Amino acid sequence: MFKNQPAGLYVLALANTGERFGYYTMLAIFLLFLQAKFGLDSTVSGQIYAGFLALVYFMPLIGGWVADKWSFSKCVVTGLFVMFIGYLIMAIPTDIRSTSSLVILFCALLLIACGTGLFKGNLQVMVGDLYNEARYSGQRDAAFSLFYMAINIGSMFAPMAATAMCNLALKSQGLTYVSSLPTLCNAYLDGAENGADLSATIAENGMTAGSDLTAFANDYITTLSTGYSYAFAIACGSLIVSFLIYFLGRRTYAHILVDKKQPATGAKSTAATAGPELTPAQTKQRVVALLLVFAVVIFFWMVFHQNGATLTEFAKSCTSPEAGGWTRIGFNVWALLSIAVGVYALFNLFQSKGTVSRVVSVVILALVAWAVWYFYSVTPDPLTGIQPQEYQQFNPFYVVALTPVSLAFFGWLAKRNAEPSAPRKIGYGMIMAAIAYVLMLIGSLGIVGTNASVSPNWLISTYLLLTFAELLLSPMGISFVSKVAPPKLKGSMMGGWFAATAIGNYLVSIPMILWGKIPTYMVWGILVVICLISAAFIFSIMKKLEAATSDSTPTEADPLENVEDDAI
Repeated sequence: MFKNQPAGLYVLALANTGERFGYYTMLAIFLLFLQAKFGLDSTVSGQIYAGFLALVYFMPLIGGWVADKWSFSKCVVTGLFVMFIGYLIMAIPTDIRSTSSLVILFCALLLIACGTGLFKGNLQVMVGDLYNEARYSGQRDAAFSLFYMAINIGSMFAPMAATAMCNLALKSQGLTYVSSLPTLCNAYLDGAENGADLSATIAENGMTAGSDLTAFANDYITTLSTGYSYAFAIACGSLIVSFLIYFLGRRTYAHILVDKKQPATGAKSTAATAGPELTPAQTKQRVVALLLVFAVVIFFWMVFHQNGATLTEFAKSCTSPEAGGWTRIGFNVWALLSIAVGVYALFNLFQSKGTVSRVVSVVILALVAWAVWYFYSVTPDPLTGIQPQEYQQFNPFYVVALTPVSLAFFGWLAKRNAEPSAPRKIGYGMIMAAIAYVLMLIGSLGIVGTNASVSPNWLISTYLLLTFAELLLSPMGISFVSKVAPPKLKGSMMGGWFAATAIGNYLVSIPMILWGKIPTYMVWGILVVICLISAAFIFSIMKKLEAATSDSTPTEADPLENVEDDAI
């Protein structure tokens, strides 16, 4: 997994880790921020959330076109700067429940989306270009899995950072987070006659409102919104770190950089950037295959990115804020990191041939076991006050922990000539996503409206199944685009991947529109049906997709060659 990888992979992956940490810190609380600061309901906030996600993933289409004409590296650096300005605007507290504040927010979101468009897809094209050399070509899929794992290391810590900033702001004013309070406060300020409910909730959670509920409601929303702004400031810092990593590590990927205004010179530059010449028929076949995959990708991201939408709503209003037993350590990100380290140490123990390496693995496993027991012992039972965004750390944790399992499994299949093709993996991913929402459907059968309190384990288990789906679809899909895209259309085709993702992200708003208007289990049922229809579609066109894959160059034909030997 880590062997036979160019040094540039680690530089680009770490640069992306910092950027993704900031982005997911913001995204973890974005829906809650909209609902708290502006008093928006689930429908309107869901529309804004989905619209922003759509714009974030649509802009790489334009960014890819710009890079094809200009420079991938210059687009990456420019994107970091533009995103920084956007996050900086969001980090400055503004008036609550204000139209002018909402306009300022929209301007910041537009900057973040434009910056992401210049940065995200083009950085991934650069990663793919590292593997155009014959000595690295067999590690392309493994590389994108590593790259994807690095993204999730950043996003795993994001909810913790956002939660810490919220708690910091609230505690400074003697307040505590209660998921129902922002809605109650905004409703009271809107003139609802819910003073008794608001007062009762305040008292039940150890706070004092005094005689002026209006003042308390304003103070609570202002303080919570300020905490969210602190979290956005963290995103600014993460972009500075990303830029430093990218700039200081330039020599590791300098050989793939080509100024689009100048012809590439030298055999090495030509090999790294030009790729094989294709006939018009081959180009058409590849583009059609990619467009068909993009059609399925739309619906995967529609169901997957419910993590910040309906799944967050479910965590806020339908899930108990308490966790007991072993479940409670899942809300400690350091415990999760320890478990992930243990997974890698376990793989290294069985795959290492040297005695010293095995001894080190045993020592690490012993330390991990101690750490997990320590976190279990010191965490209160039950753990209370769980905030909705904290559930979003489970998906990146699962990605980090399961990536070596995934690579080793598919490497084992590849050695036996039984590994599924990338399109087939995408189809299996849609089936797995359907299973995930079947679990949510079962867990929601006893819920009337959105008033209930089910175990956190329903969401935790659903995120596990969605992660299996993600590992089957997302890194393999990106690798498929990088491998199959015609050389002269790499930036545009990678942008097409993100454009399909953008459409899927906008469709995230549909379940949010239905939230609270139909029984909760029916929302999940709709997502199950969408996943199954998408899976049936991709299996129906499998021959066309696999034909495009087999048309790849000989150096790209076996992307997971030697993965089993190099899995860790």
